Amino acid sequence: MMGWMVVVLCLWVSCGAAAKQLEYSVLEETQRGVAIGNVAADLKLPASALSLRNFRILSHHHEPYFGVDLGSGNVVVREPADRERLCGTKASCVLTCELMFEDPLELHKMRVHVLDTNDNSPHFPAGDVQLHIPEFLTPGARFTLPNAQDADEGSNGMLSYSLSPNQHFRLEMGSRVDGSEYPELVLEKALDREQLATHLLVLTAQDGGLPVRSADAQVTIIVVDTNDNAPVFERSVYRTKVPETAPNGTVLFQVRASDPDEGSNGEVWYSLSNSTRAELRHIFHVHPKSGEVQVAASLGAPETLLEAYIEARDEGAFGLVSTAKLLVEVTDVNDHVPEVDFMTISNSVPEDAAPGTVVALLSVKDEDLGPNGRVICSMSSRGPFQLKASFDNYYSLLTDGPLDHEQISEYQVLITASDGGSPPLSTQRTLTVSIADVNDNTPRFPQPQQEIFVAENNGLGASLGRVFAQDPDQGKNGLVFYELLDTLNSEGMPASSLVAVEPSSGDITAKTSFDFEKLRGFHFQVEGRDSGIPPRSSTVTINLFVVDRNDNAPVILFPLPRNGSIPVEAVPRSARIGHLITKVVAEDADSGSNAWLSYHISQASDSSLFRISANMGELRTARLVLSTDAVKQRVVVVVQDHGDPPLSSSVILGVLLSNSVPQVLPEFEDVWEPGGQLSTRNLYLVIALACVSFLFLGCLLFFMCIKLSQSPGYCSQSCCHSSEDLRYRRKMASNHYMTSATVDVTTVERLTQTYLYRASLGLGSNHNSLLLHGEHNAADLRNLATGVRLNLPISCIQIRNRKGDHTNVNVMPRQPNPDWRYSASLRAGMHPEAGEVSPPVGAGVNSNSWTFKYGPGNPKQSGPGELPDKFIIPGSPAIISIRQEPTNSQIDKSDFITFGKKEETKKKKKKKKGNKTQEKKEKGNSTTDNSDQ
Repeated sequence: MMGWMVVVLCLWVSCGAAAKQLEYSVLEETQRGVAIGNVAADLKLPASALSLRNFRILSHHHEPYFGVDLGSGNVVVREPADRERLCGTKASCVLTCELMFEDPLELHKMRVHVLDTNDNSPHFPAGDVQLHIPEFLTPGARFTLPNAQDADEGSNGMLSYSLSPNQHFRLEMGSRVDGSEYPELVLEKALDREQLATHLLVLTAQDGGLPVRSADAQVTIIVVDTNDNAPVFERSVYRTKVPETAPNGTVLFQVRASDPDEGSNGEVWYSLSNSTRAELRHIFHVHPKSGEVQVAASLGAPETLLEAYIEARDEGAFGLVSTAKLLVEVTDVNDHVPEVDFMTISNSVPEDAAPGTVVALLSVKDEDLGPNGRVICSMSSRGPFQLKASFDNYYSLLTDGPLDHEQISEYQVLITASDGGSPPLSTQRTLTVSIADVNDNTPRFPQPQQEIFVAENNGLGASLGRVFAQDPDQGKNGLVFYELLDTLNSEGMPASSLVAVEPSSGDITAKTSFDFEKLRGFHFQVEGRDSGIPPRSSTVTINLFVVDRNDNAPVILFPLPRNGSIPVEAVPRSARIGHLITKVVAEDADSGSNAWLSYHISQASDSSLFRISANMGELRTARLVLSTDAVKQRVVVVVQDHGDPPLSSSVILGVLLSNSVPQVLPEFEDVWEPGGQLSTRNLYLVIALACVSFLFLGCLLFFMCIKLSQSPGYCSQSCCHSSEDLRYRRKMASNHYMTSATVDVTTVERLTQTYLYRASLGLGSNHNSLLLHGEHNAADLRNLATGVRLNLPISCIQIRNRKGDHTNVNVMPRQPNPDWRYSASLRAGMHPEAGEVSPPVGAGVNSNSWTFKYGPGNPKQSGPGELPDKFIIPGSPAIISIRQEPTNSQIDKSDFITFGKKEETKKKKKKKKGNKTQEKKEKGNSTTDNSDQ
């Protein structure tokens, strides 16, 4: 840098005659690129000469504030110039640069005057000002304020001052010796710290530039306190009332005096003033700091007014004092409680008592005087009562509305007596008012009508229902008795002959057994009467409905047998399918489903030839009549209702397949004859089956004998059992309830084979066992035992063989005999003349066991050991006939049940003489079997 300056100086000396000085001016902070002059024009050179002569500008400053555009010769601003930073407080600010040309070498000087702009605001170097001024100063006092400074020059740096408006101060300018001015604060009005302790003023300095710039300084005036205020009480007179029994330490007042001065000038102390009488000074105590006035001694007689004075003094240099008056009124103490006395009290009030009835008379009193002895009496109760003042301190408790014992039987009336004291004292007394019951309610039934349903065939004395009437009265007024009002029903029968009503409970019982078919229902009335005086009553109508039971079997009206013979209908052999043979007409005395009848064919000579309408009972042909069809046909029609259990009746019809009706109808008793004898093949099968059975039994007996011979105790045990069995047989023979029975079962199917099974039933030696011989299964044993009325469980049945084997063997179910088969439809039930036969529960389709029981339609009940005379098996060609012999018969001590056709029975009777020898032989075998048992 120094080298450039030396070169420039040498050039300036050598070329001094040709050098020129250019003067320019520019405002400070001018933006970049602004042209302030033209070098080429001022030097009278073309603009192109600047580039040709290698023009350069040389600056003495570190930053190139100005430059020359070589294309145009304009002097432009490169960096904004801050006059205050470059020249400080100088009056003028000039920046100098050298302009150098070559070819020929020339050197010129350029001076740029940087002009000032108002870009700086005034500021107070000392910041905000705080002054402490005592409040006792008089107006005219002056206080110097600091000057503000402005970095600008000329008018931009010339400052003027102003002060915010204030009634206590104004602003004036003071002069120093050197002629400079400064602002002064002049007090115009005296200050009062108690009114305003701090004054906030704003001093503003403005320069003379455009635009005007200013600065503010806050002047805080703190007023210094002086003791110029005396304490002031909140009230000049303090009044209070205090009871005569107020204890020592009771606070009467809390006086407060305020002093607006500060520090010790504002601290207040309290004490009794000298103006207070001497005799009262020992009664009150004043707390010096808090100002509490307390009781220090007895206050004396009541109804007096005590007067005292209290003063407040501050702690300033010259203590200022103020005084207040204290008025204390001593009052009487309400220390007596009112008394309530009941003069007269009614034990109970009837519920029909009129409003205004006196319930109780009472008096109140209080020994206190004045307001404390003035008593006010009041009542609190939910009931219809009122309390009325009679005279002086007497009151009457009266009814104020209707009473109802059934809703509320007792009231609790609360009597409160309060005096006029403060606080008031009160006494409470509770009076119990009982409401006496009156017979004012009629017994009430839940409904005016009541329905009762009873099933027919009920027992005498059966409970049918109950009536109940509610009477809200109490005692005998609410005790209800019931009575049957004897009225005639639609049949003209009095209700008392049908039902009875229990007077106290209202239970309705039957006096007869109702029959739905005779009496469907009737109605009667029951009266409920209480025991009050006078008595009150109400009635309820009872509608009794008899519910039907299935107690009537269907009655067949047509066709009916005449003179004990089967009704016969003729059908031509040319009849088509659906030809109407006859119509079975039946009726049932029951109703509903119990009287809903259905018709079925339970048995027919040829079931494929006939069909019957289940609902109408019309018997029609099911197919065309064939030439091979027998002339005489027999059909058993069963009419059954839908009751629970169902009841049925049957009718046997004879059908004559002939184109002409004969003069004399043939007999239809032999219709159930079998079609012929056994075929040769079936005979061979029977013989083979018999041989195999005998061979199996022989092997079984052989192994049993070997097993028994190996048992050492068999002989003795067998002998013992034999002797017991002999004794029990004698006992069983003498007891007619313990009968044995032999059942012959002859099965006849449409084939020609016939099988006979024989079983002997009887009680064992243990009194609960059933002895059985022959072929059987579990179902056979159970149903045969039921058939002979031996009510024994199956677990008690014992099996003994004919050779004296007494070993008990548990009976196991066996496969049914295949030669005795009935289809499921044929097993729907067997109907005896006095009962019903049906297959056992759990028996298979091929089971050959049946259960015999009497139906509900026949009242006959067999005794022990008795059997019905005859059983008809619907849908089967077999019938069951039973004959019973006396237990002391020489032939056999058992009942015989024979399965077979009636016609076969007749033949057996005809051949009885020819087969007499064979029959005696069989009976002899049976007797031998019984003796073995």
